[in-house]
Amino acid sequence: MPGVPSFIVAGPWWGLFLFLTAVVFLRTQATYWVARWARAGADAVAERAESQDGRRARLARRLAGQGTERARAFLERWGFLGIPVSFLTIGFQTLVNASAGYARMRFDLYTLAMIPGCVAWATVYTAIGLSLWEAWLRSPVLLVAALAAVVVVAFALSRWRRRSTTRDPRGPTPASERIGG
Repeated sequence: MPGVPSFIVAGPWWGLFLFLTAVVFLRTQATYWVARWARAGADAVAERAESQDGRRARLARRLAGQGTERARAFLERWGFLGIPVSFLTIGFQTLVNASAGYARMRFDLYTLAMIPGCVAWATVYTAIGLSLWEAWLRSPVLLVAALAAVVVVAFALSRWRRRSTTRDPRGPTPASERIGG
């Protein structure tokens, strides 16, 4: 596997599992703390009523997007149970962890909620990683074909989703409203 030291892949499965658990733990903690740092900077700038040109303020503005609002609403609805559940998603997990940091969730409780998610994530990726590795060793052509199929399906789903979210549920806007008259 590219990026994984050979002694981990060549060793028993639990070596890869421990490696992936450590990676996701460190990445998730970094996401939490960077978001918390951005919030502290944004609050300090807001208190001083200065222009928001600093790194923290720019990062805080990025964390104020629609995806982060969905993650915040998810955390408000599910609380600490939402954190480990988010590890079973792709992309949304980072937003949930950043939202926890940005909202200044208690570190000790956040970490306790995060650990089962790290274990679940490492379990899934260990199983997938080892399966792909075995498939590659047995039939590289079959693996490449399967990966190509996954890419095509993901591309089709993203186009379908983008197309369905850009449609206005109220119907087309009259030309006079689009022009501004």
